[in-house]
Amino acid sequence: MKTAVEIPAPAHPFRRREALPWQLPKAVEEDPEALRRVQAILKGPSYRPADTDTAFLAEDDLRGVRLQIDYLKTELLLREHEIEQAIVVFGSTRICEPATAFRKVEELRALLEVDKNNSELRCRLAVAERVMAKSSYYEIAREFGRLVATANESARKTRTAIVTGGGPGTMEAANRGAFDVGAKSVGLNISLPHEQYPNPYVTPELCFSFHYFAMRKLHFLLRAKALVAFPGGYGTLDELFEVLTLIQTRKIKPIPVVLVGEAYWRRAVDIDFLVDEGVIDSEDRDLFWFAETAEEIWTGIQRWHDASGSPLHAAP
Repeated sequence: MKTAVEIPAPAHPFRRREALPWQLPKAVEEDPEALRRVQAILKGPSYRPADTDTAFLAEDDLRGVRLQIDYLKTELLLREHEIEQAIVVFGSTRICEPATAFRKVEELRALLEVDKNNSELRCRLAVAERVMAKSSYYEIAREFGRLVATANESARKTRTAIVTGGGPGTMEAANRGAFDVGAKSVGLNISLPHEQYPNPYVTPELCFSFHYFAMRKLHFLLRAKALVAFPGGYGTLDELFEVLTLIQTRKIKPIPVVLVGEAYWRRAVDIDFLVDEGVIDSEDRDLFWFAETAEEIWTGIQRWHDASGSPLHAAP
């Protein structure tokens, strides 16, 4: 009769009874200098695992890998939080809430009262007064954030979030509006040579810091269902015209583009002049429209999507 084959006990997944040869350094009895040399090797840059070697990852030849990582971290977290659609809001970081703008004006007026002939102070006050006049846009952006967040919660069909650049000013206001009603919002910040802080109203687990502007721009548009541009400077103009160019060339599917504050935008950018000069077509004038209130912005975006046959809160 055949006896049963004895089956050895399964090996422990981590521990061994006897160490393998490479688990211990060369004995000092064999070479007194061996341990010192091994320690020098272990501390050397070539021995660091590539994925933990920040100096290696920062090299020019690794740019492709860094671009992938810059893209993928944000993408995976947005998926995890079920952010499917984005209402992107841009605007000046300098347009603060009205109370803050008023305090700045009062401070400058007090300084100028003491030093009446200071022309630099007079110029700074004039600028501060113009910023204070535009501080109403902070409240409009905040109300708009609330409207989008509230509509998304009531729809319960998709996850539509306010997405901003994560900074202060108008972007802070839009994130703050979502925060006011307990909704998630996204901030796509960018690492810059000087220190900066994200605004405190972005959902903490949805606030990102990009190394590359290109990846940041990509994420602004991947889920975008509208772009809302409040008065702003270089950054706002950059994002606005990039989106308009992508729509003009049909590189992306058209989305609604709303410019908030017609008086500001007609002075900042003369689109009619570009049409008259023949450098853009008359139909390119219709790639955006103007709005003045949060309700106008949100109603217009919804009407645009209804007209396009893809209602904003329809399942994707």
